[in-house]
Amino acid sequence: MRCAGEIERRYGARGASLRQVLARGLNSPLTSSAGRWFDAAAGLLGVRGISSYEGQAAMLLEGLAENHGPVAPLPGGYRIGADGSLDLLPLLAHLAGERDRAYGAALFHSTLAAALAAWVGAASAGSGIRAVVLGGGCFMNRVLAAKLRVLLEAAGLTVFEARQAPANDGGLALGQAAAALERAGG
Repeated sequence: MRCAGEIERRYGARGASLRQVLARGLNSPLTSSAGRWFDAAAGLLGVRGISSYEGQAAMLLEGLAENHGPVAPLPGGYRIGADGSLDLLPLLAHLAGERDRAYGAALFHSTLAAALAAWVGAASAGSGIRAVVLGGGCFMNRVLAAKLRVLLEAAGLTVFEARQAPANDGGLALGQAAAALERAGG
């Protein structure tokens, strides 16, 4: 842990319990969801420590970033591992000390878009696949989706986005249902 008292400083009396949950891995499964990066960024910036509903932290960050305006990505704000994993911990470490919430939100969006573009670009170079589909709840976020689209298209990739169904779980479920019907011969 970067700072022994950081959790307690941010979460007060609940900090000790939270530290135990994290140390023991209780009720804290690993996830590949980009939404958890939004939750972490919102917590570190003091935007939203505990969300009342899915996407709340992300929407608050999006509004702050949109109001602030564009900023350059944080140099060294992410790493792509030899195994292809994307690590945004350098960005989060920077956000932990950022006092300007709107700037931090804009920096988060910009760096996340740059990281995703680099990550997808590396995967594309390795596979030869030149088309990308943006799907999932994070692509309901106009700031992220627009910036990522620009970066991917500048890299020569074709980008597809949801148009007739939402990009989030509703659209994903619709696609899964269509695939199931196709497999069933319907």
